[in-house]
Amino acid sequence: MTQRAEIEPGGSEPGGGGPGGAAIDAGAELDPVHPVRPPAPRFKPAGLTTAEVAERVARGAVNDVPVRSSRSTADIVRANVFTRFNAIIGVLWVVMLIVAPLQDSLFGYVIIANTGIGIIQEMRAKKTLDSLAVIGEAKPSVRRDGRTAEISTSEIVLDDVIELGPGDKVVVDGSVGEAEGLEIDESLLTGEADPVLKKPGDPVMSGSFVVAGGGAFTATKVGREAYAAQLAEEATRFTLVHSELRSGISTILKYVTWMMIPTSIGLIISQLVVKDNNLKDAIARTVGGIVPMIPEGLVLLTSVAFAIGVIRLGRKQCLVQELPAIEGLARVDVVCLDKTGTLTEGGMDVTALRPLGGAQDAYVKKVLGALGESDPRPNASLQAIIDAYPDSAEWRCTESLPFSSARKYSGASFSEGDGENNTWLLGAPDVLLPAGDPALDEINELNEQGLRVLLLARAARELDDPAVGAGAKPTALIVLEQRLRPDAADTLRYFEEQKVHAKVISGDNAVSVGAVAGKLGLPGAENTVDARRMPTDQADMAKVLDENAVFGRVTPQQKRDMVGALQSKGHTVAMTGDGVNDVLALKDADIGVSMGSGSEATRAVAQIVLLNNSFSTLPSVVAEGRRVIGNITRVATLFLTKTVYSVLLAILVVCFQVEYPFLPRHLTLLSTLTIGIPAFFLALAPNKERARPHFVKRVMRYAIPGGVIAAVATFVTYLLARHHYSGPEALQAETSAATLTLFLTSMWVLVIIARPYTWWRVALVGAMGGAFLIVLVVPWLQEFFELKLVGTEMPWTAVAVAAAASALIELTFRWVNRKFPA
Repeated sequence: MTQRAEIEPGGSEPGGGGPGGAAIDAGAELDPVHPVRPPAPRFKPAGLTTAEVAERVARGAVNDVPVRSSRSTADIVRANVFTRFNAIIGVLWVVMLIVAPLQDSLFGYVIIANTGIGIIQEMRAKKTLDSLAVIGEAKPSVRRDGRTAEISTSEIVLDDVIELGPGDKVVVDGSVGEAEGLEIDESLLTGEADPVLKKPGDPVMSGSFVVAGGGAFTATKVGREAYAAQLAEEATRFTLVHSELRSGISTILKYVTWMMIPTSIGLIISQLVVKDNNLKDAIARTVGGIVPMIPEGLVLLTSVAFAIGVIRLGRKQCLVQELPAIEGLARVDVVCLDKTGTLTEGGMDVTALRPLGGAQDAYVKKVLGALGESDPRPNASLQAIIDAYPDSAEWRCTESLPFSSARKYSGASFSEGDGENNTWLLGAPDVLLPAGDPALDEINELNEQGLRVLLLARAARELDDPAVGAGAKPTALIVLEQRLRPDAADTLRYFEEQKVHAKVISGDNAVSVGAVAGKLGLPGAENTVDARRMPTDQADMAKVLDENAVFGRVTPQQKRDMVGALQSKGHTVAMTGDGVNDVLALKDADIGVSMGSGSEATRAVAQIVLLNNSFSTLPSVVAEGRRVIGNITRVATLFLTKTVYSVLLAILVVCFQVEYPFLPRHLTLLSTLTIGIPAFFLALAPNKERARPHFVKRVMRYAIPGGVIAAVATFVTYLLARHHYSGPEALQAETSAATLTLFLTSMWVLVIIARPYTWWRVALVGAMGGAFLIVLVVPWLQEFFELKLVGTEMPWTAVAVAAAASALIELTFRWVNRKFPA
């Protein structure tokens, strides 16, 4: 279980390479499951010299993998400009510029403006993400010229000597040169959960991480040659895919495309037949029927809403490594919290030292000081002990056992200078002591106060014995006080109000964890569960998890199993953590949230990194996701109602063999006032509604009946107007009446979608109605849009039809809400 490397300066390990630090052959492939070990390079403890680094940089042997936190500028422009619907609208726009007046080509300028807005917002989001990524970037420790310094991963060169400690991610492939109980988890590469003990000469692969011990390795593959380079690039790239919201919109757009094709063909043929004496007017009205079928602004608004969400969260030092994480966290109904670093601050203070079995206080302090000195990378508990009892005895450490979350203890053997040789263990009392030990009663009392207790015990066996803890003699209790995060109670209260169940999952003593959770007001904190007695069956584990809120003595593998058990019950699970013991659970959770000060491995697998280390930022992320999802669901109903009524109007025109009632200018005006401008404001408004699944179903259950009623009402008005008006100006009067009905009906859909009302929502709806009224009464606007209400009978008939249609839409929406709740 332990390993101490003894390497002479300038020497080499057995099987080492030739002089000059030759690297592993770049062509040698390492299979993560059954690695074929090439000759190990010569290990240089002092690292490369400045001249050697410069020589490698000159020949390009640098770790130059272009990992980005956001899409490139070219990708953003391409994604916003070259879309299926932009292509369709672009062709139609060119046609209209040729055959029709400028006002019938307005829809093309609207698309250009929308695309420009989308590009600008995503570029702003990119700038935010890139700046945050620099702040949160891992800085591996590299030895050069005999000194250790932190550098960017992109500055690592071939043959660099890189130091490793608990929680560090292996950033390039290499060969171990020094190992001090070095245990590496390769589960992210191989799927094997058990850590691998590494010895000098063993290979290490990028993408794995250290769970215990420390050491150093020589970089043998850098850049794109490293095993996990491509995986790392993909995993950390800003993405707009794999979310229910975007996949739902894609599904809708696919169906819209298939509906458009036959409808458009039928409309083209019918208009050419009906308007056989006026080709240009036939083309204009055909285009007027096709353009509104396209929900062109829906994808734009989704991208803009997400991009603005990234910018807002960026201002709060929250790095969103995968864009759908904003949406995902809004859907979360269970959040699993690691106590240390999440509910409590990372630091601790020693409040008491209680010797046991007649041990001398001064001697115990010497042992604790020596244990602190033996670990080059102490965790928070050991750091508190080091601060309280600095090493003053000149004892020689002969062997050490680093702390492991799976073991729950660390240890070291010392030659104490007076001929005495002892092995000491420091860790969880309930792990090191047998059940029923008298000391456990006192420990439980301390745990109930929310204090953390460690046991110092003299081992009866050698450190490399797998059962080294058996028979250990209790020597002292070290009482530590954890610092509660001042904002943790408010954050837990927020989750309770939002019906998000919080589960505290910790490796600490269950009673102590429960006491801390109780101080913070977590519901159910009094019912604690010791994970060592948890069932292993997934269904049984899920039942225990549903019934309880606090779990202690949880191993890293159990954390992962708990996440899986909750997911098996249909829960959407978020996992927060900052330690290496949280990595597996973070990776498997629907959303992984890491603290910025957490280990390099946790930041690498998390979708969201809280760079300010503030747990209180989480409600902001949840709220941002809910705003995006809730608002996009609202505005999608507006866009798809337009698509439905446009398709149905085209079908009715084909069936009745009449002229299409609208020119592109009419529907551009209607779309702008009833959808475009309102949707932009509604998409960015506050929205605390909890995200619900089945996006497509929830949108279409309103859009289909709303669109059908609007189309039928508009066509009825159009047919009535055709019978009412006659003469050369009849078509303009018929179009004006139909436009009035369609506008009023669409406005009522907007009125419903804008609920619940606030002053600005009422003002928004009122402004849109006022703008349409101005078009109807201002002479030059009447002429520009070819809208002029003739007489009084037909306009009032159009209003009456719209009122009846609006009432029917209101009743239908309420019935749908009761009959088909989503």
